[in-house]
Amino acid sequence: MIIDSLKQVFLYADLWKPINGESKLKTVYTTVEKEIMPIFTSGKHLDFTGKLFNVLNEWVDVPDGDKNDVVLTPRYVTDLMTKLCQVDMNSYVWDYAAGSGGFLISAMKEMINDANRRIDSPQERNRKINKIKHEQLLGIEKLPDIYLLAVLNMILMGDGSSNIIHANSLTEFNGNYEQGALKGQEFPANVFLLNPPYSASGKGFIFVEKALKKMKGGKAAVLIQENAGSGNGLPYTENILKNNTLLASIHMSNIFLGKSSVQTAIYLFEVGKPHNERNIVKFIDFSNDGYSRLHRKKSGMDVNLRNTDHAVERYQEIVNLVLYGKPHLNYFTEEEFVEDTISLNGKDWTFSQHKKVDTTPSEDDFRNTVKEYLSWKVSEVLKNGDKND
Repeated sequence: MIIDSLKQVFLYADLWKPINGESKLKTVYTTVEKEIMPIFTSGKHLDFTGKLFNVLNEWVDVPDGDKNDVVLTPRYVTDLMTKLCQVDMNSYVWDYAAGSGGFLISAMKEMINDANRRIDSPQERNRKINKIKHEQLLGIEKLPDIYLLAVLNMILMGDGSSNIIHANSLTEFNGNYEQGALKGQEFPANVFLLNPPYSASGKGFIFVEKALKKMKGGKAAVLIQENAGSGNGLPYTENILKNNTLLASIHMSNIFLGKSSVQTAIYLFEVGKPHNERNIVKFIDFSNDGYSRLHRKKSGMDVNLRNTDHAVERYQEIVNLVLYGKPHLNYFTEEEFVEDTISLNGKDWTFSQHKKVDTTPSEDDFRNTVKEYLSWKVSEVLKNGDKND
């Protein structure tokens, strides 16, 4: 697929023709080698092709892009979801709508960092990192062009592309490795990360139900249209609770500004444990995530996304609140963090449905009421005075 796609550029275009002694192809190659590859070898694990896709998408229509909900998740969100699932070097992570591989890259980064922290022996550490890249990550992507981005992305990351599968995860994937030495064996997933196409059944929760049925335990984090949790994700949301526990519901800020107008939420699950109505669920209003966003096509990330209110600290606080609870409130208030129960009907998962409204009158409320009453009283006296005259 890669060869077929790229030969149109390299063989049949004029990139190889020299201009002033140097071809366009050599110029591009030199730029990539000197300015781009050092970023990858530095170990920063950037979703380069995903970012490239988002830039190109501003200028070129993606075939069936709207139909297939081609909106790639920002890196700071994929990192957040990876931390919420407590990914470590022994995790087996899969994504049923992999896009450019952003979730898998965030997971791989976290897994490798954990291996570097915990394994002292260089030889053993290298073996573990190799295993992470070749056996512990799996992604499925249906769209050929986006699948190509995922493969290229993972190759650039040092080759975690071994289990990037071109297929429809709902109809063509049975939960097994499909290539390499483990082909045909079950992929032992214990972490599920997903931003599904919202046009799919249940706003995309059909992917979640299918994947979680194949898991024996672990965590799942899903970035999805928020109203899927208030009834639009039925019957899947109700079915999911029969075998999985909802741990947290996070109302997100406008992370897709300029690309999509949908309101999103992150729903976090403990897999393999049926939800009990007495389970406490953490509801968080993450409307203020510390970033200010603009949508200027010809501006860079430093203009369109600016850290104006402790964004890094706020994202870490979300992780702390979900994993460790209320004592970690700092940038957020008690009004933005609610602990409550849900029913088992799968339609009361959103923050707004559990937000506590304080009806206790304050001193200011009393003063305003008295002020309004006196104002009304004076106006009535003046009116009656006019009539008596």
